[in-house]
Formats: sequence, C-alpha cells, structure tokens
Amino acid sequence: MKLESKIYVAGHRGLVGSAIIRNLQKNGYTNIVYRTSKELDLTNCQQVDLFFTQEQPEYVFLAAAKVGGIVANNDFPADFIRDNLMIQTNVIDAAHRNGVQKLLFLGSTCIYPRLAPQPMREDSLLTGELEATNEPYAIAKIAGIKMCQSYNRQYGTNFISVMPTNLFGPNDNFDLDSSHVLPALIRKFHEAKINNTPTVEVWGTGTPKREFLYSDDLAEAVIYLMNTYDGDELVNIGMGKDISIKELAEKIGKTVGYDGEIVFNTSKPDGAPRKLVDIGRITSLGWEAKIPLDDGLTMAYTWFLEHIEKSTLSIH
Repeated sequence: MKLESKIYVAGHRGLVGSAIIRNLQKNGYTNIVYRTSKELDLTNCQQVDLFFTQEQPEYVFLAAAKVGGIVANNDFPADFIRDNLMIQTNVIDAAHRNGVQKLLFLGSTCIYPRLAPQPMREDSLLTGELEATNEPYAIAKIAGIKMCQSYNRQYGTNFISVMPTNLFGPNDNFDLDSSHVLPALIRKFHEAKINNTPTVEVWGTGTPKREFLYSDDLAEAVIYLMNTYDGDELVNIGMGKDISIKELAEKIGKTVGYDGEIVFNTSKPDGAPRKLVDIGRITSLGWEAKIPLDDGLTMAYTWFLEHIEKSTLSIH
C-alpha cells in the first residue's frame, strides 16, 4: 500500500477496525474511507455495490462482523451465521467486481476444531468438530476463508485471510450480556470494586486456557501482512502464550484494584478447553507481538475508565 492508496476499513468503529485505522493514521496513510452501519448496511447487497462503485477502494480490510461471547452466540445463533455470511459475501464479491487490488479477511480462531492439537496450526482447519457454543459463527468465518481462496483460484484475486486469537483493547464491548470474557471481567471487577461487593462470579471452572492479544498489536500485524504477504494459506496472529481463566481473573482483579474473593460458577459452560495458536507462520514472515498482557490489561482498563465508566453504561 502506498501512503495515498485508497483504503477501506469495514467495521471501523469496532475493536479491530478502530485499531487498524489508528495504526494506518500513525503510519501516514492519508486516504482511508469508512462508513458507519447506519450509513452503509453491509448485509444489504445493493448498498455495498453502490459504495464500491462510487468509492473504488484499492485495498480492503474486512473487519466488520457480528461478534459476541458464549451467551450471545448461544442466544442468537441464527443472527450470527446469517449476518456474518451476508457481510462477507457482499464485501468480498463487490471487491472482486470492482477490481480491488487486495483484501484482507479477518477470521477467528474459533474456526479450528474444538479438540485441535495445541497450539493450533493453520492446517488443522476442517479436521474435526467445532466448539458447539459458537459453531454458527465459526461456520460463517470458515465460509469467508473458503470464499477468498475460491475467488483467488477462479478470478485471480489477491484476497488473504488471517486468524487472530482473542483480542482486547480500546472500543471493546464491555456489555455483560454480549461481551467476551476479558472485557466482561474488567467490567465485573470494576463494578464489584465500586460497590464493595465481597465476591465476583466467574463462569465455569477457571481451568480453560486462552490466549489474548492487544488490538494495536493485531492492527500492526494485519497492515504488515497486507504489505508483505500474498497467498491462499491463512495466517494465525497471536502471542504464542496462553493463560488460564483463573489466572486471567486474578490479573484483572489486581489491575482493577479489587481485593475481594473470586468465585467460579461451575454450572456455567467452559467452552473449549484450550485455544492457543501456532504462530510459526507469521513469525517466519517477520512479525511478532510486542505488547505484554499485563501492559495491555492496564491500557484496556484505563480506556474503560475514560470511556465506558463515563458513558450511559455507568453504574453511578
């Protein structure tokens, strides 16, 4: 990408999209286009076609998606598979028909089998059953990968796919009903601290292990890959290290300054036992994560205090 290349970031207000825009701007890219969901409904084929025809972007970061944690995935499976399939199909097809030079599709590590060998390699895709709690979302993301590969094969496009591990950072979703585990815990521990609540409940046994990557690290990785990587093979993006939910809860409690007790509700689902990605491919391509988990947690909590605590979601 040249600094003046026209770059479209789909999903620019979300956790991933906003981090990509911050990184592009920091690195001097000046011709970035984006639309809010009110201005452009990516599930609407006609609106997407019109946007691409009018704007003619040269590069596309497809970070728009309907995302959520275990509760949201369990309660709204039809929404997750439908909306994600529609968004991907519309954007990828419009990118092809309008001659986009390169598109980067953001998937998720939930595409890998529930019991995939750890750490999860890119070639474990479609080798076993998916985790039931987010299967509709995972199937949509797998379809996006296969769509990119199929368009490359049939039309000679340059569409690449990346699989980030669990992400967190500015513009994360801190809603307790629909968020992922890390932002939900930040919210829970903060509210317990403010209300002097003696215990904080954490879902499950605390034993599952998860890997977490700060969103600004991910943004740096995808811009690096957009500029350096061409190929059909998907690329994992992660830290290469994981942590148990119990350890994560303890770290967040410490970051927030909560000194009560952590209680694990073992009647609630754990999800997959472990999700660590193999980062051999991206490391061999010349990129590695830079922001340690503890630093990322401090930055994420600071952002929460500055934006969420002061918003209408505030408990005060």
